[in-house]
Amino acid sequence: MNLNEPRELAPLLEAFLLASGKPQSMERLFELFEEGERPDPAVFKKALTILGKSCEGRAFELKEVASGYRLQVREKFAPWVGRLWEERPQRYSRAMLETLALIAYRQPITRGEIEDVRGVAVNSQIVKTLLEREWIRVVGYRDVPGKPAMFATTKAFLDHFNLKNLDDLPPLAELREIETEPVLDFDDAPVPASLQALADTSTEPEEPKEETSFHTLLLELDSMEEGIKTDFDDLHRDGAVESSGDDVIAGAEVDAQIRAEAHTRAEAEAEAEAEAEAEAEAEVQVEHDTELEADADDEQEVDDDVLGVAEARAKLLAAVAALEPPAPELSDEEAEALALAEAIENERRLQEDD
Repeated sequence: MNLNEPRELAPLLEAFLLASGKPQSMERLFELFEEGERPDPAVFKKALTILGKSCEGRAFELKEVASGYRLQVREKFAPWVGRLWEERPQRYSRAMLETLALIAYRQPITRGEIEDVRGVAVNSQIVKTLLEREWIRVVGYRDVPGKPAMFATTKAFLDHFNLKNLDDLPPLAELREIETEPVLDFDDAPVPASLQALADTSTEPEEPKEETSFHTLLLELDSMEEGIKTDFDDLHRDGAVESSGDDVIAGAEVDAQIRAEAHTRAEAEAEAEAEAEAEAEAEVQVEHDTELEADADDEQEVDDDVLGVAEARAKLLAAVAALEPPAPELSDEEAEALALAEAIENERRLQEDD
């Protein structure tokens, strides 16, 4: 096989991408070849172009996303291919889609700034879900009081939504054309089929609240579209990015208030835990003192019992002695005979012992 020939290299690259099952960067594809057989970068690009053209008219296509190149089923077949899996993807909640859209179009953005645009507080579960799916990440902290975290999208977000970079996001003008009425009741509007086909997780729906209308949200996003950062490396500059004065102050005040409330709750919980520990220690000490007193009482009862038994035994012996008849008085001859008999008996016992 002549690997320097693009037409022969293209099927090999197709085999790599089919076997991997995930996007492969150009650098990773280079590493799969040894030094002596590695094609030139120009040959690689031509081979990928040939591979992309060979997929025309087929059920799959060659797609370049943020993490590299991958072979994937065409989007128009998604409704039928999805039937291969028993579990159907769940719908995204409206709040999650709005939060994700704001982060994508206004990144880096703080939680307080998202709440200012949406008009309601951001559910912590939404942020947690987006972080767990690795669609967003913390790229720094705003240099304002409270140091609120700033969120931005990740390469995993671009890969999931079939985007090469942030420039591939649809312009807000196109999104406005989707709106059929000046004010759209978002609660009754179906999720777009393209997003529903990609959806595979959701959070619990929030309780109905008064929120900014979809039309107003588009106007807000339209004013934010300029100055979007498209390079992820631009988001890492000493952990902070400067923002305009009014937006920064508004977001800082909200975040500072949230942090203050959280700090107050944490202090209250700590005090409650300390009181509970003190009460528990007091209860343990009381139980210990009670056990010591009980042991002392038991010992006293035992001593009393011993003394009582001894006293009762002495009284019993005295009573038995009182009941025995007095020994009759012996005459001198009987006393001498009895003494002689006892002496003989003692002598016999001594001999037996010897």
